[in-house]
Amino acid sequence: MSDQQEPTRRDVIKTAAVVGAVAAAAAAFEGPRIQTVKAANDQVAFGIIGAGGRGSYLLKHLLNVSNGHCVAVCDIQQDKLDRAADIIGTNPTKYTDYRELLANKQVDAVIIAVPLFAHFPITRDTLQAGKHTFCEKSIVFQPYEIHALRALAAQYPKQVLQVGLQRRYSKFYALAKEMTDKGLLGDVTHIHAQWHRNPGWVMNGFNWRLYNEYSGGLAAELASHQIDVADWIFGSGPEYVIGVGGLDTWKDGRDVYDNIQLIYKYPKNQKLVYSSITTNSHLPYLGGTRPEFGECIMGTGAALEITVGDGQSTMPTGLWYKEPHHVETKPAAGKEGAAAAGASYALTAGSKALPLLLDSDQLGPDDSFLTREMKFARRWLYSKGIMTSDEDVNPVETELTSFFNDSKTGGHPKADVEVGLRDSTAVILSNICMQQERRVYFKEIETMGTDEKPEAYAADFSKRDSSYRQSLTAKHKVNV
Repeated sequence: MSDQQEPTRRDVIKTAAVVGAVAAAAAAFEGPRIQTVKAANDQVAFGIIGAGGRGSYLLKHLLNVSNGHCVAVCDIQQDKLDRAADIIGTNPTKYTDYRELLANKQVDAVIIAVPLFAHFPITRDTLQAGKHTFCEKSIVFQPYEIHALRALAAQYPKQVLQVGLQRRYSKFYALAKEMTDKGLLGDVTHIHAQWHRNPGWVMNGFNWRLYNEYSGGLAAELASHQIDVADWIFGSGPEYVIGVGGLDTWKDGRDVYDNIQLIYKYPKNQKLVYSSITTNSHLPYLGGTRPEFGECIMGTGAALEITVGDGQSTMPTGLWYKEPHHVETKPAAGKEGAAAAGASYALTAGSKALPLLLDSDQLGPDDSFLTREMKFARRWLYSKGIMTSDEDVNPVETELTSFFNDSKTGGHPKADVEVGLRDSTAVILSNICMQQERRVYFKEIETMGTDEKPEAYAADFSKRDSSYRQSLTAKHKVNV
């Protein structure tokens, strides 16, 4: 008999039931398995502002999104602008000034993928121009913008404002949330998350992400995704954050930290422990089969290791571990003091992992009884049409499809402005806690930036924008 604890048949049945329920619910927002060309009047005419690394990435995924049609692209660098138009292939009108794109009455919706420091000003102008707005995370950069965007969004309730936090649109992560809510993990008390790279960003020409003047560093570009996962699983934002960061390895002119370690304390004494480094990409979850990023969600009854895929060659992966029973032993002779002090030992072995989604459901000659039972259960669910074998649509494409659907129907996005502002608050306060070397309470955001005047903010942004354009010109010898 194996010394590892097998999940029971009841465990399997409970998990299969949750999988089916979540898959059925996820069908409401996931994209079709095979994309079909929709009539022009069924498509949302959109423009994209920002055609750098993230903008180009989105454009490639937009090729697989059938309910939107790109009519305009904008970037201050002509080479990126031309490349963006080539990628999307719809002969969009090209702009180097985003305000001219916003003046185009053909544009109904706008996707914003510019450097972080410019997110709020462009989002503000886009809403005021009457456009539905999708802005990449983090949606804002400074405390003043938290309050300004919340007030602005309230003024334009009929316009969709969605944030690029795509795990909210992953049926795989929806399954993790449902398992948590259904109690399959017991009481969830801790989440460990990491995004480790080697080497991560490099100083290739001018990289705005490496400067505090324009970027929120690792907290904004990476941690924001996983902080949002924790907020979603725990059902609230944190109470406070502590942490340490350092610029210890990459002496190449950057001034953002190249490693950060953070702990977030939540209202029910739950905690997120987070790490991002740039010197090693090993992920100590999922049997080491995936690098860089993932989460371990830990409850009193089970743990869940999970990471997202790309919807193509790399599939999402999740492993569920039932918590073994702990047995207190009698103290050894002469060790009564240890027992009195509460010392104990865990004698049971760890449990075997139960996969949430399988790559293949073909029965194999070496399958265990449990494996065969799980495959039969999943096949039954497939036959009923209530789940598929994998997340066959990339969550990025799902979130964009959902954005266009909501723009047409007036629906409410899963990653709405409050989700985005809570996430941005965490990013801002995380950087403050590391820079000031102190515990930072989230209630502090209520007064941060409230005394800043709009004209002072505008002058500060104009200065940053001018500095950014000058840096591009100096590093790339381009006219901006």
